[in-house]
Amino acid sequence: MISRLTSTSWLHLFFLFCTISCALIFSACSESTSPDKNKSPAVQQPVSKKAEKEEPKTIALVMKTLTNPFFIEMERGARLAEKELGITLLVKTAAQETSIQQQISIVDELIRENVDAIVIAPGDSIELIPVLKQAQDQGIIIINIDNRLDPKYSKITSLSNVPFISVDNRTAAYLSVKALTDNIKHPSSVAILEGIRGAYNAEERKKGAIAAFEEHPFTTVVAMETANWKIDEAFEVSKQIFSNHPDIKALFCANDMMALGAIEYLKSTERSDVLVAGFDALKQAKDAIRAGKLVVTVDQQAAEQGYQGILFAHNALAAEKLPQVLLIDTKILTIKNLN
Repeated sequence: MISRLTSTSWLHLFFLFCTISCALIFSACSESTSPDKNKSPAVQQPVSKKAEKEEPKTIALVMKTLTNPFFIEMERGARLAEKELGITLLVKTAAQETSIQQQISIVDELIRENVDAIVIAPGDSIELIPVLKQAQDQGIIIINIDNRLDPKYSKITSLSNVPFISVDNRTAAYLSVKALTDNIKHPSSVAILEGIRGAYNAEERKKGAIAAFEEHPFTTVVAMETANWKIDEAFEVSKQIFSNHPDIKALFCANDMMALGAIEYLKSTERSDVLVAGFDALKQAKDAIRAGKLVVTVDQQAAEQGYQGILFAHNALAAEKLPQVLLIDTKILTIKNLN
């Protein structure tokens, strides 16, 4: 009996040994095939890279010149927009307001530089259109400020969707002449100093001035000559006009620079009986109003035009829909409301 129990015990021990061994082997196999949570996997999942910071857009402001303080104010407004919007602003100008070919060369250079947008105050309403069309064909945004590009020729050349930012030049000139002639109570000869002929803003100001003079019961326009926006040319043209028509009593000048040139001529001939109007509200013109040498000028907010031009370009690059025309308010300045 004791012998039989001993055999059974040994059999139980054998089966127990086998069971424990299998358990140990299975456990070892499980550990070798299971990933260790404390170790990196052999093949890692791709990690998305942090998006690189986008380069600021480059917007070029092309103006006629910096010899006219009006365009210095325009640049000031554009620089404010540059600071607020975080864009890169390039300012390019020609030597003179009549340097149209130089403006064309500037735009051509900007095309090669592949700028994102061009904001342009063109010296001429037609001649800049072909090169601006080339720029637009290269994907460059075009914004037109100050002097309007000719709509008919733009359509012919397929230059399209170019927003225009300026003022109502015709109405502003009309109101300027109305202020100029308020105190004319007797028949009087008057004259007009024009800007660049063919330029949209110059033509509109001339039309507004003519309309106001023709409405007045005592004024007759006896001379209209261009001085191309320039102070020195205005001096010489005034000399010619007053030599031919010494009885002129009022003179509308399509910008302040020409008005200042005319005033210098009148001073040189000791004429103090001629009423003079300007357009731009330059500091020098305001000083002339205070001194009694200029009757009126027009504040067309040059800085605001520059600011809005850059803002329009920035928004266009962001694919925002823009109005095709933005007219900025003007203010007729005389001694009565001059700050």
